[in-house]
Amino acid sequence: MCTTTIPIANAGLQIYLPTLSKVRTSTLMANKKLQVWLPLLLSALMVVGMIIGYQLHDKTNSAFFMGSGKKNSVQEVLDLIKERYVDPEKTDSISQLVIDNLLSHLDPHSAYIPSKYLNDVNDDLMGSFQGIGVEYQIFNDTVNVMNVIKDGPGEKAGLQVGDMLLKANDTTNLTGKKMNPEEIRRNLRGPAESSVKITLLRDGKVMNITVIRGNIPVPTIDAAYIIAPQTGYIKLNKFGDRTYEEFMQNLEKLQKQGMKKLILDLRGNGGGLVTEATAIADEFLDEDKMIVYTEGNESPRNEYKSKKEGLFEKGPLAVLIDESSASASEILSGALQDWDRATIIGRRSFGKGLVQQQFQLSDGSAVRLTVARYFTPLGRNIQKPYSNKSRKDYEDELLNRYHDGEMLKADSSNTKGKAYKTPGGHTVYGGGGITPDIFVPIDTTKSTIAYTRFYFRNTLHIFVYKYFIANKAKFQKVTNVAQLAQQFKPGETEWAALKAMTLQRDGINISEVTPAEKATILQRMQALMARQVAQTEGYYEVENQSDSTVKKALEVLR
Repeated sequence: MCTTTIPIANAGLQIYLPTLSKVRTSTLMANKKLQVWLPLLLSALMVVGMIIGYQLHDKTNSAFFMGSGKKNSVQEVLDLIKERYVDPEKTDSISQLVIDNLLSHLDPHSAYIPSKYLNDVNDDLMGSFQGIGVEYQIFNDTVNVMNVIKDGPGEKAGLQVGDMLLKANDTTNLTGKKMNPEEIRRNLRGPAESSVKITLLRDGKVMNITVIRGNIPVPTIDAAYIIAPQTGYIKLNKFGDRTYEEFMQNLEKLQKQGMKKLILDLRGNGGGLVTEATAIADEFLDEDKMIVYTEGNESPRNEYKSKKEGLFEKGPLAVLIDESSASASEILSGALQDWDRATIIGRRSFGKGLVQQQFQLSDGSAVRLTVARYFTPLGRNIQKPYSNKSRKDYEDELLNRYHDGEMLKADSSNTKGKAYKTPGGHTVYGGGGITPDIFVPIDTTKSTIAYTRFYFRNTLHIFVYKYFIANKAKFQKVTNVAQLAQQFKPGETEWAALKAMTLQRDGINISEVTPAEKATILQRMQALMARQVAQTEGYYEVENQSDSTVKKALEVLR
């Protein structure tokens, strides 16, 4: 409204002011009359100008400044539903349905984000959120504290692993079958410096603790440690706002510990911010090397090149990928493969070569719209084929890889895209992800029906948590993973207890699993206990001891 009114009002003044300049001022009487009437005349002209402006605005609907002013048929239908439909309808949900359907006809990665989810989505990339600083799971209709973030608000207030949260601010129940995760998150999260009074149950006693919420960092590096003599291991779970900073801190830490060779684990990393991936690539490549470039119909070519001397340009490097490594992970691994800088080990990556840009909408929601494709240094676009008529086929593609045997045999994992030659003479492919230099099949002991049902019901996590709580005094004395390995060696006693819990809780008889699956489950039990004792890094220290892809990387770097 202001953009329309102000120019019109100014135009009105410009029309009338020249007339005022013609008033003769040769006599004192004329001057006095002018002094009396001039303010009144100017005020009247201002009012007239504003009235004209508002009338024009109403008639044109801001058309002069904002376009034609005509509503399209979609908006007309939405207005009709809102104003005339027989039953009350939420037009917001109808709008989302229309937008989702529209975007589904473009590509698989353009997406609409409703306003109520936007903060969580952005927090995931920004590397922090505001809350009380605990990890929790809901079982037996109760919120159980699984981990308390070190130096976070929860730890400072006295929250402990094993606490069962009952209420927030005396009024909101955090227990019961009707409580949903969304409501729990809303009550525990909140602006930094705000407080929440939590009623909890600890060792059979009801307690009240007030927590002052704060900014909680979300690490994007799960583990960084010396895995073998002179060999470092870094596990990167996504590319967030602080990933490069975290990566450099851990890379420097490992170099001080004598690291000369590195395993960079990007398995399960679905991507994130391109700038963070290119900054990390710069640490491995000489100056002025192409890392990636993007280009789209309405987006001119944009190149990302290495700019400075990297911290790890010469040491032996292995990069681990799998079918869930996507987007920024493929940018990083693709650049290192194109320049023959790293040995890529694992299975063919996801195949996402489309770039999204987020656009804010007026109602607080947002659209992530695909605006360009990205290309590796050799010009490969690794986006796997898709049809805008069948998004389901695209989503099922990973499942089809498994059924087709691609995850089991190396000779079936090459894509059918265009072949390219690296400077070192290796053949690489476009169109369908990054094909590793060394193939490692999927571990079939983790893919049978019995094991999968057991795993996805979260039974093992809950068993380990309860075992930890029951033996908390013992485990709190453990200071490192090596010590844990000596004191906690899961065997027949733990297997019998797990079998009983699984049968009672899930109705699954894990006696049906194979000996290999049993060994895998017991090993995973120890790894999950290491996570309780030594956070995520402890988990990977144990898990990597039997990981076939990590073992292959150690062989290559030996």
